Amino acid sequence: MPIIHDFEYVRPETLDEAVLALTGAGEGAQVLAGGTDLVGWMRDELAAPGLLVDIKRVPGLADVFVRGDSLVIGALVTFTRLLECVVVRQHFPLIREAAGRMSCVGIRNRATLAGNICSAVPSCDGGPVLLVHEALVGVHGPAGGRTIPMTEWFLGLRKTALLPGEIVTEIAIPEPRGGHGGCYVKLGRYRGEDLAQASVAVLALPEHRYRVAFGAVAPTPVRARRIEALMSGRGLDDALIAEACALIPQETSPITDIRASREYRAHMLGVMFERGARAAVARLEGGGPAYGTALI
Repeated sequence: MPIIHDFEYVRPETLDEAVLALTGAGEGAQVLAGGTDLVGWMRDELAAPGLLVDIKRVPGLADVFVRGDSLVIGALVTFTRLLECVVVRQHFPLIREAAGRMSCVGIRNRATLAGNICSAVPSCDGGPVLLVHEALVGVHGPAGGRTIPMTEWFLGLRKTALLPGEIVTEIAIPEPRGGHGGCYVKLGRYRGEDLAQASVAVLALPEHRYRVAFGAVAPTPVRARRIEALMSGRGLDDALIAEACALIPQETSPITDIRASREYRAHMLGVMFERGARAAVARLEGGGPAYGTALI
């Protein structure tokens, strides 16, 4: 289906030019990076921006580098680039695991991690893993630059903390101190280009500390604070997993839609959480399944 509404298109050469274009157009403007979500929404008449601001020529947004103890991912970095990056593979394997679960090769070649969380759909693959890594989103706008914690990023269905005229420039991911083990489990109807029916990210840290987040089972990806508090300081065993699974209904609100029923999602969350938690702890201890191994 073609895009049937008219729109203007600009391709600024600098970040300030991009911000100026967005500000001048008001709420009718949208940033275009990979475009894998936005173009589809325009084609399906779910979005009708009057102006597209293509940021692909803005310098510095396609870089991946280390700053202090954090991995910095520019706004134009694709999921394929994350899969190929040696630093990501060696120090942030959970990010790489989620990148490999994202759609298909063709989409990963264009879709960006920043665009994924800017779309702010409940099933976005970047949301849960960035939440457990406690990432920081760097943005630039008319008032200058600022940093938004991932825990404050999602405001609702397709709503983020971005203010009018602001553009995401980077995502900074602190490397957990003392080592870590992670696992991202994604439930889909089939392998390949499919949105998550449900997803779980678990990060296991030394001294029996855990971070847990869910995707596709609430209006936004959610951090499971009740489960984390329950598990804190306790070794993982069958009893703890059962107690944690009993709290999942308090952390999530799955719905029935074309991809799955509410009941199926609710049941599978317990299965996915158990497998993800066991794998994350085993990886922290130097064992467990290799990153990228499908657990569901």
